[in-house]
Amino acid sequence: QVQLVESGGGLVQAGGSLRLSCAASGRTFSIYTMRWFRQAPGKEREFVAFISGSGGSTGYADSVKGRFTISRDNAKNTVYLQMNSLKSEDTAVYYCNVPLGKDYWGQGTQVTVSS
Repeated sequence: QVQLVESGGGLVQAGGSLRLSCAASGRTFSIYTMRWFRQAPGKEREFVAFISGSGGSTGYADSVKGRFTISRDNAKNTVYLQMNSLKSEDTAVYYCNVPLGKDYWGQGTQVTVSS
């Protein structure tokens, strides 16, 4: 069983930055691949970024590449998503995810970018 709690969302102007955090339970956090997804109103949930357990491998959706950075601190059981140069189209609820046979999801954190 894994529990995920996201935080750090909010309202920001276009061009601004936010850093999201996702705190995870579990003593084996360092072996989990962690992912961020987002879901905008009226749209399907979409992949944003992933990071391997060691942090040595990362990947991004084309829409956020060069603007978002995923990282993790295994000592704190936390994964981060640094979001820079935010655009109105980044407005969504952002979810943390662990794929472990079944998918575990957090409750989400709202990010609103005003233009």
